Amino acid sequence: MAVLRDRTVTARLALASAAALLSDAGLHGHKYAVEAMLSATALASPGPVTVLTSDPEDVTALCGGRITVIKA
Repeated sequence: MAVLRDRTVTARLALASAAALLSDAGLHGHKYAVEAMLSATALASPGPVTVLTSDPEDVTALCGGRITVIKA
């Protein structure tokens, strides 16, 4: 059974979690902003979490092995 949940992006998530993920992965700039928010939201969600993305390399760099990443 598949479940799709939408999540609200918050300032706390953006400023704390996404920024920390970018820093930890050594990434910076607007190119990674969407991936960082997606990754922070996925990591804040109860698991298990699977993310479908056209850019699995960046999401994997940000999340490590903590979520499942599938190229869409």
